[in-house]
Amino acid sequence: MQPISQIRSRTVVMPNDDIDTDQIIPARFLTTTTKVGLGANLFTDWRYNEDGSPKADFVLNTDAAKGASVLVAGRNFGCGSSREHAPWALLDFGINVVVNTEIADIFRGNSLKNGLVPVIVDGPTHAWLIENPGVEVTVDLDSKTIELPDGRRVDFPIDGFSRYCLMNGLDQLGFLSEHEAAIRSFEEARA
Repeated sequence: MQPISQIRSRTVVMPNDDIDTDQIIPARFLTTTTKVGLGANLFTDWRYNEDGSPKADFVLNTDAAKGASVLVAGRNFGCGSSREHAPWALLDFGINVVVNTEIADIFRGNSLKNGLVPVIVDGPTHAWLIENPGVEVTVDLDSKTIELPDGRRVDFPIDGFSRYCLMNGLDQLGFLSEHEAAIRSFEEARA
């Protein structure tokens, strides 16, 4: 994982409620154990026609979405099964932040462990972002805020451990590796 302190990007909006992990990355694409290549099948049932051609009207296929790394989605994003492939697919596609009022707990945990930043905002802020697609926002992990185009900063919750890991580019094993000497010393003292 790469260290993250700030992400500045345009938003792309998918206002659908209850987007589940099977819609994010269908089960038929879960045969891989690597994180690479899953972005090609992100929202595949919504993004592509039966012949494999892109649907021109699907938001992620539009020119406005190109390069945007902040996804603003409808309520209850990431519900469904606990597959870790869903955050992997979003990250591989180029989405680094998901903004919502409600993100499924397991999806949120998987996201934090893999470098995808889940940002929970209040209802009025979320409604404004849904109504104004393509605005530039700044997600700042240091201040735990998302800055809107008018300069307003909205706080979002993130636990200290996840924040530390994201800001230092660490997954849980990387965090433990940082403390290997202390762990070894503790284990030797116990033996």
